[in-house]
Amino acid sequence: MGVPSDPRRIPLLYHIYERRLERELEGQTPPQHVAVILDGNRRWAERQNSKAATGHRAGAAVIRQFLGWCDERDIRIVTLYLLSTDNLANRGHEELQQLVQIIIDLTDEISRCSDWRVRHVGSTDGLPEQLVATLQSAQHRTADATGMQVNLAVGYGGRREIVDAVRLTARQWQQAGRTLADFAEGVSEAEIGEHLYTGSQPDPDLILRTSGEQRLSDFLLWQAAHSEFYFADVLWPDFRRVDFLRALRSYAGRQRRFGS
Repeated sequence: MGVPSDPRRIPLLYHIYERRLERELEGQTPPQHVAVILDGNRRWAERQNSKAATGHRAGAAVIRQFLGWCDERDIRIVTLYLLSTDNLANRGHEELQQLVQIIIDLTDEISRCSDWRVRHVGSTDGLPEQLVATLQSAQHRTADATGMQVNLAVGYGGRREIVDAVRLTARQWQQAGRTLADFAEGVSEAEIGEHLYTGSQPDPDLILRTSGEQRLSDFLLWQAAHSEFYFADVLWPDFRRVDFLRALRSYAGRQRRFGS
């Protein structure tokens, strides 16, 4: 789709394109669970000659819109990769402090709007007390909500999740009086899956990553075994509804084989 010379025509053309995409999606079954690697906030800020926090705030504003887009398309579960264990270990103190506050504000806001059910997906180890308290409060506040499930991956690492799940499963076997040899011989994928941070939720049908990068970055390593992937070139703060609909169109055009 070419860019017109007159910038005033761009909103109109995007609207026309959105309507076309919506027509193409009519009658298509949407993914039940969409997981998102929200990448590109810092690069976006650099292009604005601003600090990283400016990009994170712009990205948070898009998250609010994105959740509304998912809800209107009848997507039942959305998992957002907000703060990884690698971020906690490697980001500068000032940026991390600002990012934590942005996540606190975002978590509190989305737990008070619509009928969404918020769940923290990750470990609390190394997270500031205020952030942990906000995540727990949001989860408690929305526990009886019946709308879309919103998983907030905060303090999340896919390898750490698998290790934690194996440990919990082993403890369960030990409490039942079974030996380590029994565990090694008989533990199942289903048992470990039950102890993942996502628990009994279905695995993501679609994993979306922005900014043009094409890697998982330690995100949902177990759950992504049969997921479809969509990589958007746009940085997350510039992600538009058109980009979202294009991802859904791509998903709708795929044939999921599950090894068959």
